[in-house]
Amino acid sequence: MAKNVCIITEYRNGDFRRVTHEVASEGRRIADALGTGLVAVALGSGISAKAPDLGKYGVDKVYVVDDPALEYYLAGVFVPVIAEVLKQLDPAAVLLPASVDGRDLGARLGARMNVTLLQDVIEVVVGDDGKIKAKWPMFSGKCFAWCEWADGVPPLLSIRPNIMQTQLLDESRKAEIEAASAPIPKPRASVLKYELDTSGKVELTEAEIIVSGGRGMKDAANYAMLEDLAGQLGAAVGASRAAVDSGWRPHSDQVGQTGKVVNPNLYIAVGISGAIQHLAGMGYSKYIVAVNKDADAPIFTKADYGIIEDLFTFVPALTEEVKKLKNS
Repeated sequence: MAKNVCIITEYRNGDFRRVTHEVASEGRRIADALGTGLVAVALGSGISAKAPDLGKYGVDKVYVVDDPALEYYLAGVFVPVIAEVLKQLDPAAVLLPASVDGRDLGARLGARMNVTLLQDVIEVVVGDDGKIKAKWPMFSGKCFAWCEWADGVPPLLSIRPNIMQTQLLDESRKAEIEAASAPIPKPRASVLKYELDTSGKVELTEAEIIVSGGRGMKDAANYAMLEDLAGQLGAAVGASRAAVDSGWRPHSDQVGQTGKVVNPNLYIAVGISGAIQHLAGMGYSKYIVAVNKDADAPIFTKADYGIIEDLFTFVPALTEEVKKLKNS
């Protein structure tokens, strides 16, 4: 009997994160290509009620570990539990999100399973021979590499968020649920405080539209322009490292190699020159619009649309046009 493809879910604040749906959709595509099933491993507190909903995205069966001790991600608890479940399942391939927690989890699982983790995968191909090949960026996205695994070695892939297309197969489809048998170790650390942003702002890594400002913003107060535009577009506000280092925005807003990797449908770069470190964090956005008065700014080589204009003139004008469009 063919081995199933397995995904590892990410559950937070009472629901699965959007990237879990993306990973499930990609897992379904791979499973179909291999002619096998798709299962999921889901850990969390109160997760059993939500687990059947994964069936909408192609998951056939969910192995659930539901316990109050699993409310927050702790490597010392999650890793041994997931590793034990995967050992029992013996899957053909394992996929998980390349989120903040997923990067940590994936690396530790790779060590436990003695399998090389391929981080930040952006494309997966299943050959006619049933071999899985995966593509990932190297050197801040300057080049790409393809990887395949030796016979008998299950690929371990962390999928870059907002890259794989979510496929909603059937709203009424439910996944089968089974309680996984795995002991939960006593944690050696605990979460003392979990601070949530209650401002109502869209989280960067989840946003479909991002408006980012760089050194060209000149001052923290000028970000009010971008906040206004973002509010009209239903977007999140990001920043380059230069803006964060200048103290204009918090580090949580930083997009780039040393910040957050984002992949929205639309990325508007305002007053950002386009250093390679920044491009590494947003280069896979579906559409990139750059606003810069320097016609030679490197960002224009990556942009789908370039506006060579003073941002202090262009951004308010764009915001007004968006308001008119919405009011019409």
